[in-house]
Amino acid sequence: MNHEEESFALPFLHQTNDKHLGGNNLYPFLHLSSDGNLFIFANRDSILLNPKKNQVIKTFPRIPGHGSRNYPSSGSSVMLPLDHQHNFRKAEVMVCGGASTRAFRAAKKGRFLKGLRSCGRMVVTGNHHEWNMEHMPQPRLLHDMLILPTGQILIINGAKHGCAGYDNARNASLEPYLYSPKKVLGRRFRVLKSTRIARMYQSSATLLPDGRVLVGGGNPHPRYKFHNVSYPTELRLQAFVPHYMDNRYQNKRPIILTIEYGNEIGYGKEFIVRFRVVEEGQISINNVEFSVYAPPFTTHGFAMNQRMIMLRCKSIMVVRENSSVSAILEAPPSSYAAPSGYYLLSVVNEGIPSIFQWIRFTHDA
Repeated sequence: MNHEEESFALPFLHQTNDKHLGGNNLYPFLHLSSDGNLFIFANRDSILLNPKKNQVIKTFPRIPGHGSRNYPSSGSSVMLPLDHQHNFRKAEVMVCGGASTRAFRAAKKGRFLKGLRSCGRMVVTGNHHEWNMEHMPQPRLLHDMLILPTGQILIINGAKHGCAGYDNARNASLEPYLYSPKKVLGRRFRVLKSTRIARMYQSSATLLPDGRVLVGGGNPHPRYKFHNVSYPTELRLQAFVPHYMDNRYQNKRPIILTIEYGNEIGYGKEFIVRFRVVEEGQISINNVEFSVYAPPFTTHGFAMNQRMIMLRCKSIMVVRENSSVSAILEAPPSSYAAPSGYYLLSVVNEGIPSIFQWIRFTHDA
C-alpha cells in the first residue's frame, strides 16, 4: 500500500515569526503530551495541537519576560518525567534560557547582549495553565537539557551572551547545572564542576547507557577554524560523569540480572525485573524506583523525542537464596504515555541508578 506524504499549514508558526528581529521561532520545541496531543512552543508562545484532527485545541499563556527562546535565540526545553503516581496524566514542560530581544541584530553589529536566566514550568494537561518562573544561576543559551535516570535535569554546554548562528555568541557557559524538579523553589539548581572546553554553537550532549553523558562538538564559524579565534572549532569528545557514578556509591548500585517478558512488552502488561546490589543490605525496597528513557536525537540545543517514564512497581521482594530482588513492574498504559519502540530501563536505588538495559514497548505483544 502506498502512502503519499502530505503537508499541513500551521498558522501558529507564521504568527510567532518576528521577521524584524531575526525570526526567533525556528526549531520550535515539540513534546508529545500524555493525552496524545502535541505541545508546540515557538518564540514566546505555545499551543496544544490535536494531530489527528489538525486542530489547535488550546492556546497557552505567553511565557513571562522579554526575549525569545527558539533559534536563533536558542534556549532549550524538556518535558519532565511522566509518573505513574499521576497515572501518567500529568505532563509538565520546562523551558530555560534564550536570547534578549534584538540579540540577533546586535550580534551582527558586534554587540553581544546578555542571554536569559529565566526558566518556566507549566503543566500542559488538565484545565489550569500557568507558567511558574524561576532563575538559573547565570544567563544561558545554546545549551542542552538532558533527563538523568534519577529524574534530575542536566543543563550543559552553551554561552551567556549573544545568540545562535556563526560568530554570534560570546562568554562560554563552562559550568553545568543540575536541576532537581522535586525540590522546593530556590533550591533546585546546583552548579557543577566547570569544564575547560567551550561548547557553544553546534555542540551537543547525549545520555549513555552507563549513566555518563557524552559531550561533543562546537563550531561557531562558517568554516572550521582551529587558530587565532576565541572559540576554535572543537573536535574533542568528553564524558561528563554525574555524581551518582562516584565510587563511594558502588555498594548501592543495582545490577540488573534479568528482565523477564515475552519477545516484547504490551501496554499495561506486567514484566519482571530481577536485580541485586554489590553489598548485601545496601538496599531498601521502599526506596527503589524504576524508570525507562527514550534516547533523543539532538540538534540546535533541543533533544527531540527525549522522554522518561517512572514505572509502577506492583510488588517487590528479596529472594533470600541469592540475595537478589525481584520486582513486578507494569508497562505504561498506552502509546500516548510511551510511544511504541525501544527504551532504556534503569533501576534506581536511593538515587543511585543501574546501568541501563534495553526493553521494547509495542502494540503487537
